Amino acid sequence: MNGVHDMGGQQGFGPVLPEYDEPLFHADWEKRALALTLAMGATGQWNIDLSRSVRESLPPAVYLGSSYYAIWLRALEQLMRERGLVDADELQDGQLRSPALPVARVLRAQDVDASLAQGAPTHRPAPAPARFDMGMRVRARNMHPQGHTRLPRYVRGHTGTIVLAHGAHVFADAHASGPLPPFQEQPQWLYTVEFTAQELWGPQADAAVLVSVDAWESYLEPVT
Repeated sequence: MNGVHDMGGQQGFGPVLPEYDEPLFHADWEKRALALTLAMGATGQWNIDLSRSVRESLPPAVYLGSSYYAIWLRALEQLMRERGLVDADELQDGQLRSPALPVARVLRAQDVDASLAQGAPTHRPAPAPARFDMGMRVRARNMHPQGHTRLPRYVRGHTGTIVLAHGAHVFADAHASGPLPPFQEQPQWLYTVEFTAQELWGPQADAAVLVSVDAWESYLEPVT
């Protein structure tokens, strides 16, 4: 989707100002937001791509006016409401009104570290031979899907070079189509494509700058 979240290459948002020795959390509630997101994600009611899609679908004014973890919380509330895991009144005052629904998995406190270390591997057996080889010139498709996509707008329609092949991985666009398990995986070959800054932003860009983007095979077309 072409949402406000896709800010790469856009002007008007001011410079990026990294915070020196930035703490992991700026407020105690952010720790709880992360904990809730991890705990509910572990239930298997949705996946990481679907949760990203919901965050991206927040109204533009809400998205731009919210901090990082506030965006996480708003998306989590929506995911839970859609599945009947919470209602609006419960969100308002924090009082449980209906019996908790059963979930497939529960993340116990003692298992959090191991779960985070394990992650959620997306590598899958390749469904077909790779279409592109190292060094091939490819063009990112000029696509504007209605649903979730990981292809940033600023590379669409531009030409780059394949520099790495990562094997086949769960295709995020299909994985986010939801809404309930079992989720589609539709694994595809995943590549790193290298673009010059001048290809992306014109001759005024720094000729020495290269931009690398990971792109699934269906995002790309050969340059002939």
